[in-house]
Amino acid sequence: MSAVAVAADEVTELMLEVPKGQTISYDLAKLCSALGVDDPTRVAVETDGSRRALVTIYPSNPLAEVRPVTRQDLVMDRHGRIVTGLYHNGRPVKKRLYDPSTGSAQRFLLFGTTGAGKSRALQIELVAEKVNGIASWLVDLKEGQSVPEARGQVDFYGTSQEAAILMLRAGVEVAKERMRRYSAAGRNSFLLGGGDPLLHVRVDEANRLLERGAPYRDEGTYLIKELGRTGRSVGVGIGLAAQASHLEELGGSDTLRAMLKEGEITLLRWSSSMMRQLVGDGLLPAGEQLAPIPKTLRVRTLTSQFDDFDDEDDGPGTQGTGYLLSGPRPTAMMRHLRIGSIAPLPGLDPEILALYGPEEPTRLEKASWGAAGEAYASRHDSAAMAVLCQAVAEEQQGGAGQGAGGGTAEGGSGGGSGKSRLLADRIMAALAAADAPMAAADILDAVNTDGGREVSKGGLRNTLGTLADRGDVERLDRGLYAPA
Repeated sequence: MSAVAVAADEVTELMLEVPKGQTISYDLAKLCSALGVDDPTRVAVETDGSRRALVTIYPSNPLAEVRPVTRQDLVMDRHGRIVTGLYHNGRPVKKRLYDPSTGSAQRFLLFGTTGAGKSRALQIELVAEKVNGIASWLVDLKEGQSVPEARGQVDFYGTSQEAAILMLRAGVEVAKERMRRYSAAGRNSFLLGGGDPLLHVRVDEANRLLERGAPYRDEGTYLIKELGRTGRSVGVGIGLAAQASHLEELGGSDTLRAMLKEGEITLLRWSSSMMRQLVGDGLLPAGEQLAPIPKTLRVRTLTSQFDDFDDEDDGPGTQGTGYLLSGPRPTAMMRHLRIGSIAPLPGLDPEILALYGPEEPTRLEKASWGAAGEAYASRHDSAAMAVLCQAVAEEQQGGAGQGAGGGTAEGGSGGGSGKSRLLADRIMAALAAADAPMAAADILDAVNTDGGREVSKGGLRNTLGTLADRGDVERLDRGLYAPA
């Protein structure tokens, strides 16, 4: 494009279009040069993924400062949405917590590099869940450091990978229990205000649980997929907050990524490899482009060695700036509303605590306490939870490694050989020896009497689910399984 005169003190808006048969693309540096703009953070570009782009030039960066979030922002509207931020043009950014038109719980994916404001963005959603009577389950895998104010403000809280596994197992069982109750009542969807609260299970720093080499990667991936499949229609949502590195770090599962890309996806400051993966995995529509987000808003200028130079000011940061990829304007830059103190504090942030409010968080319905199991019953007893977490660790360490089918290697004298046997192989052997399809409880009995290490109900169900997903085992009616 040719040079365009832009007034320095006015907002200028340009609609650009390429000829038919072409798709629009742009280089931000070249665009700024053509516009005579030396500060690229003043330029906002939105594309329609096809032939057109809307370019807006501001006198200064419109997202350099945003107002604080209020509790009123976080009250769901009739479409199940809350206001989490502002677009560059000042219009509200609305994120959906619940879809009343389908009765569906949502899936959430929040990406951001270190220091991009991921924890504060998550904190906004956690406050919104409490404000709207949503039961929140949260595991903060940064040892509780990411969102420390959330402790005591959610129904179920944990800080370790073992706690994450216990929480995810409980969430899956709650979803299944609700399915049974709703089926008996003739209900085919979740109804907000219909008795059971909306339940959100969130894993912060999820890459620690799902990255390659993580001890609980296979089980964590399976449980999250299971929640995504079974939870939507019974009011159980799943959310992950993770480092923006590579989508392979999300369990290495195409099914998991495909499931999550249908949810509410927020992208904060990212890496170049992450952007390629977003496009390759379909999380960002082909042809769409996003303007990069700098770490600070300091304008790069050339300074002669003979001129005075002040390098003390790094410029304001861009924490919380990003894109709501699942929204109606995926290429429009936005910034989350400010939550809490800007300056670091020596303890819990009183502003954030005030937003949460003094009321008790919404709890899981009593009808599902049995399904949630011992982990939920022990969630406020640190000693009891430590015992349960230790049991999970011992269960995982009891296997010498991970098998291709997701089962753990079982030590013991099973089979008379003295060699380690994969749980997946033991399940397949039990099914092959049976005269008829087996229920999970019968498979568990057979496995635990084959001479190998004793396994738990949860461990068997997880590996059985993995085998079924892989096609080695066939799920039949009435909860029966058979070799595929």
